[in-house]
Amino acid sequence: MDVETASSQPDDLVLALPTAQQSTTARHQKLDLSELPKDVLRELWLTAEAETCGLTLEEFSAALASVGAKLNYSLPSSVQPDPAQKASFFRSLHLSELALAHSCALSHEVAWARFLRLYRAPLTQAAIAISGSATLGHDLADSLYSELYGLRQVDGQRRSPLASYSGRGSLLGWLRTILAQRHVDRHRRTHREAPLDTLDVAAQAPSTEPIGSELTRLTHAIARTFQDLAPEDRFLLASYFLDSQTLLQISRVLRVHEATISRRLKRLVADLRKQLLHNLQSGGLSKRAAEEALGTDPRDIETNLRSLLQTSQTSTFSDKTASAITTTSDPL
Repeated sequence: MDVETASSQPDDLVLALPTAQQSTTARHQKLDLSELPKDVLRELWLTAEAETCGLTLEEFSAALASVGAKLNYSLPSSVQPDPAQKASFFRSLHLSELALAHSCALSHEVAWARFLRLYRAPLTQAAIAISGSATLGHDLADSLYSELYGLRQVDGQRRSPLASYSGRGSLLGWLRTILAQRHVDRHRRTHREAPLDTLDVAAQAPSTEPIGSELTRLTHAIARTFQDLAPEDRFLLASYFLDSQTLLQISRVLRVHEATISRRLKRLVADLRKQLLHNLQSGGLSKRAAEEALGTDPRDIETNLRSLLQTSQTSTFSDKTASAITTTSDPL
């Protein structure tokens, strides 16, 4: 599962002030990110809807640079990524959640209002499940909110652990991990004489199926979901996520405004998620297990997405559009 991990030590989640060497690294990060075309950066910013949570294009670009450098764009450390690989990596992230987290870390109030609206209830429920007590759960959740808000100060500056979220896994999964770690930390402080294996943690019930079976179910659900896609939807997904085409390039092929492409992609991704959840649940998974399955690292799924998107290309396209698609092989 592609859930980001967080250190059990609070200090490990705080971004330290940069040293001279780190400042040099930051300059390289900015230089590396500048290799991406400005229209790609703006496209990513629009896709993340970063402006709606108060994050400027410059702030969002800085967050991307930090994540890319930290993870080397999901490539081996010996590989120097090119602009296309960087763009592909950024598009694989949970961009809207990344924008929200980093906007909260920068203390934008509009972002915090959205964060609390989206995550307060599920985090409180998770904290109650982890602690096994409504009282302890609410206390654990409130403590995490304070930490995330950055009430702790380092060298006179307020810092939030949200600045370390990289967007590879879901933000909710990342937050649940921190909750579990904070619960263990608290138990260790109050029950130092108790061995770790006796911790009274109300952990999630283990799956009765092997991981391989869950991956098989997810693979089948993806195949069923993609089979029902219209040809033009397949083209949109393949062009944007697999071929790294920009919104502008796709809009020229389909002869519509790029804002229309952006809205269609957003709606299409949301519909795919709903359909995947439905197919996973119809395959025997609970709602919670189905939601967690969607956080699986794509590299663990033995599915050729390009093959799925290129099958069943019916005559739904107009002749002019199909001709444009087949003749547009170079970037516009």
